[in-house]
Amino acid sequence: MIPGKIRRQSDASTIVDRAWKTQTAWERMRGLLGRKKLLEQEALLIVPCSSVHTIGMSYEIDIVYLDAQGKVLKTVSRLKPLRFSFCSGAHYTLELSGGFLARCPLLKGETVEWQGSL
Repeated sequence: MIPGKIRRQSDASTIVDRAWKTQTAWERMRGLLGRKKLLEQEALLIVPCSSVHTIGMSYEIDIVYLDAQGKVLKTVSRLKPLRFSFCSGAHYTLELSGGFLARCPLLKGETVEWQGSL
């Protein structure tokens, strides 16, 4: 996975300091399974991805579905373990710590971008 940040495009403010972007089918398939709970300023950006599940996970996550340009299509707060979620038209899925969206709302129509580390 590639390390980077998630930024709000409108003002270039950093939303998440430590984000990882998937590169392979295996990374997309594994997602957060078998990984420790995300910290407040951590995220996983899965590309391409329009659906997620929390089967096998022991913690809840927040999800932001994005189109190919990074526009927010849908958000899901506190998806509990053993659940599924889907968004038609999504190209990216941003997985965040449970409760993140309550602290840092991302609104439908807003655009975010992933910025890779050097």
